[in-house]
Amino acid sequence: MAHAAQVGLQDATSPIMEELITFHDHALMIIFLICFLVLYTLFLTLTTKLTNTNISDAQEMETVWTILPAIILVLIALPSLRILYMTDEVNDPSLTIKSIGHQWYWTYEYTDYGGLIFNSYMLPPLFLEPGDLRLLDVDNRVVLPIEAPIRMMITSQDVLHSWAVPTLGLKTDAIPGRLNQTTFTATRPGVYYGQCSEICGANHSFMPIVLELIPLKIFEMGPVFTL
Repeated sequence: MAHAAQVGLQDATSPIMEELITFHDHALMIIFLICFLVLYTLFLTLTTKLTNTNISDAQEMETVWTILPAIILVLIALPSLRILYMTDEVNDPSLTIKSIGHQWYWTYEYTDYGGLIFNSYMLPPLFLEPGDLRLLDVDNRVVLPIEAPIRMMITSQDVLHSWAVPTLGLKTDAIPGRLNQTTFTATRPGVYYGQCSEICGANHSFMPIVLELIPLKIFEMGPVFTL
C-alpha cells in the first residue's frame, strides 16, 4: 500500500501492474528527453548571438521536427495498446467474484461457492484494533487465492462507483444496470487495499476495498472468509 512521502507507484502484485509500471517508466524517460532537448534549445537561444542565417530556411530541419514527434507518438502508442488489450483478456478464470457497489459499502458474492454473499463495511474508528488502518480496514475482507486467474464482475445498485485496487492495477467502474468485468492474477500473498475511485456521494471516502490473498493450496482446503 502507499505510504507517506512516497514517490512513484505502489509495488506490483500482478503481471498487469508490472506492465503498467514498465510503461510508466518508458513514457517518463521519453518525457525527460523531450524536456531536456527543449530546455537545451532555449538555453542556446538565450545565450548565443543570432548571427547564423542558415536556419532561416531549412527544409531538412522542418522535416525532422515534423517526423520526430510522430515517431515518438508511435513509440508511446504501441506498448500502450498492447497493455490495453491485455487488460481485456479473460482466459478461463478459476474463480468468479461479483462485487456490487452501494451507498456506501460493497457487497461480494462468491458465485462458485453456492452463492455466498456478504457485505463489506468500513470499520468505524471505535472498532479499530492495534495495527488496523483508519479509513481502509473493513469488517469482512475478500479472501482470494494467488497464482490463479480471478474474474471480478462489477456493478452498482444505486449510483456510479469504481472498484479500484492500485497494487493489482485494477480500476473498473460500477454502473447501475450494467455488468463490467475485469481479471487479475495475484503473484504474492498479503493484504491489499483499495477504495472507491468515483465520487458517489457524501460518504464516498468511506467505502474501502480489502483483499486478503492467500496461497492456492490453503484456499483449496476450503474457503477461509473473515466474516
